[in-house]
Amino acid sequence: MSGLDGFLHGLAVATSPEVLVWCVLGVVLGTFVGVLPGIGAMATISLLLPITYYISPESALIMLAGVYYGSQYGGAVASILLRLPGTPQSAVTTLDGYPMAQQGRAGVALFVSMMSSFTGSMIGIAVLVTLSGMLSRAATAFGAADYAAMMVLGLVAASTIGSGSAAKGLAMVVLGMILGCVGTDVNSGVQRLTFGQTQLLDGINLVALAMGLFGVAEVIGNIRQAERTGPPPHVALRALIPTRDDLRRMPMPTLRGAALGSFFGALPGTGSTLSSFLSYGMESRISREPERFGKGAVEGVAGPESANNAAAITAFVPTLTLGIPGDPIMALMLGALVIHGVQPGPMMLQARPDMFWGLVASFGIGNLLLLILNLPLIGLWVSMLRLPFRWLYPAILVFVCLGVWSVRGASFDILMVAAIGAAGYALTLARFSPALLLLGFVLGPLIETNLRRALLISRGDPMTFLERPIAAVFVIGTALLLAHSAWRAIRARRTARAAV
Repeated sequence: MSGLDGFLHGLAVATSPEVLVWCVLGVVLGTFVGVLPGIGAMATISLLLPITYYISPESALIMLAGVYYGSQYGGAVASILLRLPGTPQSAVTTLDGYPMAQQGRAGVALFVSMMSSFTGSMIGIAVLVTLSGMLSRAATAFGAADYAAMMVLGLVAASTIGSGSAAKGLAMVVLGMILGCVGTDVNSGVQRLTFGQTQLLDGINLVALAMGLFGVAEVIGNIRQAERTGPPPHVALRALIPTRDDLRRMPMPTLRGAALGSFFGALPGTGSTLSSFLSYGMESRISREPERFGKGAVEGVAGPESANNAAAITAFVPTLTLGIPGDPIMALMLGALVIHGVQPGPMMLQARPDMFWGLVASFGIGNLLLLILNLPLIGLWVSMLRLPFRWLYPAILVFVCLGVWSVRGASFDILMVAAIGAAGYALTLARFSPALLLLGFVLGPLIETNLRRALLISRGDPMTFLERPIAAVFVIGTALLLAHSAWRAIRARRTARAAV
């Protein structure tokens, strides 16, 4: 059946009473675990897998998907209010969302986040309905060389997140890539940078790194403050509504973020984290006022939130139509399908149309429920800022420890997040960008894996990156970005000399 016919058929499946109840449960639970720092969708879905034995395959998949994209909404709340990313994808939101909260505009930041997330999700659903077949074919056209070149382009494009010294930004990216090498090499089995610690054989925990760099470092930085300087005790409804200037700046970053997220979400192995970083990097690069970013720019919230929610929707394309999970959460989704004897793959649209189109339709219902649920709660979330530091920070540290421990059940991760937090605070004092370190950590292993795979396939010939058309486009784009950055640096230096 066509995309529109399939979607209408899916609405009938998704609005059945049983399926609708599980959808509501999934999105509510997803929002809750997204707000709680560090717990995230992956741990929650893992705990819910046994429940899926006792419900229908459609209900199980829709509930787990609701937890996944619901956590995208909730993750922005802790990022904006406390500079504590609820999910790795929302780490970028802290860069401008938290400064807006410090300026007494937390309600506006949350409103922009919710509306951008909803818009990005709706655009992702539209792309999924109309282009699911084409996206599936496009995903199969990407090889290892194409992925490696694309990741390098993403690293270069998003490197504009760093403000100030370009050398400091590059140092953070390289440090992040080095930290991403910690653990057991998947190709040779050699232990790298573990220093004899068996707890590091699986690498550094991404949740521990994100929580330490953004959460614990913020706690250390503000521990001497007696009270938070924030909004007045009563948050009026008018304070939650964006200004006319905010509304003027929102639409284009939201649309660009949704386009990026829809594309990269459909590619196996990329996911919403990369999409949010790329969106922020693109917005800061094309803006006429790049100096506003990192100081409370609305575009820095709208673009990444739209991108990661659109990517969360289209990430189901390779998972369901190719049987290739794009990230560990999608791998858990595949596990839930296998439990019920469902085999994902190119024939799933024909073999299980009720499941596929019911899931797609549930995305629309679930995101509408999230908007209805979260918008009235903005005032409640903002009221968290009125709590004194001496009450708030102990609770934050408890949630951080619980969230980090719940991922692997290792007390070593709690010690690691404390050490990372102290190092993150020192880096902040020296004006290094923690976001760039996290970016290098996420992309480094992906670049290494695909680079080595491409060279093995080509028998060590580096020309494979120029012989493949897709990879060549990304390589040329990277070269142009580097040339443009060099030209901007030279022009800025000439302008500074002329001013003197």
